[in-house]
Amino acid sequence: MQNQMGGQQQMTYQTPPPIITTKDHLYLNDMLSWNLLAMKKAHFFAEQCQDQEIKSVLEKTGQMHQRHYQKILSHLKTQQQQQSIPMQ
Repeated sequence: MQNQMGGQQQMTYQTPPPIITTKDHLYLNDMLSWNLLAMKKAHFFAEQCQDQEIKSVLEKTGQMHQRHYQKILSHLKTQQQQQSIPMQ
């Protein structure tokens, strides 16, 4: 499937490509790190918070980042189980 974006055509995949490039790998690593850090910070600040409403929002935020982290990992594990992931 191709989309028009500013006069350029861009490929859109329905499923991930069978190869993860070094750039893709680095970006996935960054996404995992960002979600892990956000989860830890939300948990830390929720523990410090006195206002129960804000504490609840921080806990939900931390849980959201944890779900994102787990989802990324599950996609990577599923892809790896389906086939060996060569690096380019």
